[in-house]
Amino acid sequence: MTRRRAAVVVGSGVAALVVVGAGLVGLTLVQGGGSTPKTSLGPPHFVDESATAGIAHTYGGGPTFSTGGGIAVLDCDGDGRPDIFLAGGANSAALYHNDSPVNGALRFTLAPSPVTDLAGVTGAYPIDIDGDGNVDLAVLRAGEAVLLRGLGGCRFERANERWGFDGGNADTTAFSATWEGSAALPTLALGRYLKLDASGAQTLDCDTSQLVRPDAAGTGYGAPTPLAPGYCALSMIFSDWDGSGRRDLRVTNDRNYYTDGSDQLWRIAPGEPPRAYTTADGWIPLQVSGMGLASYDLAGTGYPDVFITSQGDDKLQTLTAGPAQPTYRDVALKRGVTAARPAIGGDVLPSTSWHPEFQDVNNDGFIDLLITKGNVDAQPGYATRDPSDLFLGQPDGTFVEGAEAAGIVVDARGRGAALVDFNLDGQLDLVESFLGAPTKVWRNVGSGDAAKPVPMGHWLAVALGQPAPNTDAVGATLEVQVGDVTMRREMIVGGGHAGGQLGWTHVGLGPASDAKVRVTWPDGEVGPWLPAKADTFVTIDRGASAATPWQPPTN
Repeated sequence: MTRRRAAVVVGSGVAALVVVGAGLVGLTLVQGGGSTPKTSLGPPHFVDESATAGIAHTYGGGPTFSTGGGIAVLDCDGDGRPDIFLAGGANSAALYHNDSPVNGALRFTLAPSPVTDLAGVTGAYPIDIDGDGNVDLAVLRAGEAVLLRGLGGCRFERANERWGFDGGNADTTAFSATWEGSAALPTLALGRYLKLDASGAQTLDCDTSQLVRPDAAGTGYGAPTPLAPGYCALSMIFSDWDGSGRRDLRVTNDRNYYTDGSDQLWRIAPGEPPRAYTTADGWIPLQVSGMGLASYDLAGTGYPDVFITSQGDDKLQTLTAGPAQPTYRDVALKRGVTAARPAIGGDVLPSTSWHPEFQDVNNDGFIDLLITKGNVDAQPGYATRDPSDLFLGQPDGTFVEGAEAAGIVVDARGRGAALVDFNLDGQLDLVESFLGAPTKVWRNVGSGDAAKPVPMGHWLAVALGQPAPNTDAVGATLEVQVGDVTMRREMIVGGGHAGGQLGWTHVGLGPASDAKVRVTWPDGEVGPWLPAKADTFVTIDRGASAATPWQPPTN
């Protein structure tokens, strides 16, 4: 397999139509078509393999690290298996190589290095910055943000000086990236949280986020442009929200530390300074304790809806009247994803939500939503037992809770996460970090058990590739057509809570045995519809007349 792969957030990761953080698939449901997804499935069974998977890591620290805990998923050696980089907070960060046998139990091996084992890390995002085919890492820290250049074989080198990147001395908690025009390097956005004092401790004043563009020569980065005012950013996404081909920057901010601010949408046009959208543009200020972002085209309109995690009720925003102006309304209650209080355990106090990620965990063709949860630390007035949610998508566009039946309920303070097919069996597994408690990993065994997994639904995994500089086609839109359903995803880097994914883009196909795939490349060129068989991995290179099957490695 080539190392070129599509970026998702999840947040999801994505994962994500945006996103990210993977936000992901948008469904347009029409009656007819024998392979059209019409029936939703129940939750898959997740087997807790934390004790045997080889991951022994805890995100921890005092108040400075109560936010963060992000997880970056990347293929750092080009073998097709997703590897993991874990933020450590006051502890060292850690890189784990994926040694999981195909279709087997999850196995990881620590890959220690002074380059990656950094202290003060709050999160990280994978991205191929220099277009050499090796995944790089943008590492967020309480201190200096660091760009790590991938050398292949899961080896990295510090690259701040090589690329002229000023990592500053700040509390960096959010990141996104995009390519503008024909630039050789991506434009980077770094979200700053609270200002740090001379000792490195947090103050109670919001810091200013930054936009970092390539310099005139295109070989490194110029001086950062402030995204002022800053309102304590915790997640951001570059997205073509209006179908214009321009990718603007959505930022969610923490209202606990501002009185006159709100979430933000910045217009980012090549050759122009960034400009914040205002009420004159149709932007309606939103004040939330914004923690994470994900997006997903719920109604199949071609424009991504935006999910925002917060304290109390979460938000799901959709454009009110199309792309003419950035005016959104909240449909979280209508869709059943406010997640305002713990669904399990009996605590009636408001929830604190962190990482959102849209993925199809049961492969039924209806998108699902993971929301990690946990008290900031011991914050009064909010739930102390606040397990994460797993909302399962339904044919009518609503969601129902499935975390307890799935087996992922944990009495710990959740932070970052990723839904990823670690053992390449077509079922999305789960890794989640916690504040002050060990990272956990679950294997998705479908409707079976650890001894005999039983797949649920059909699936397709896609990787995009194009010539440098933007090898992973960040900003492209992937469409997957199944029966009378078209699922759309925007390939993004950013979103989630302090972490995201670069790797296979996973699509649940429901009952379909095949699909058609089409790519709109970042510059707007629309490729042809290409056939693809279900339950396969395929790569699509720009200009190709067919999707190329990829075989997982031999165990």
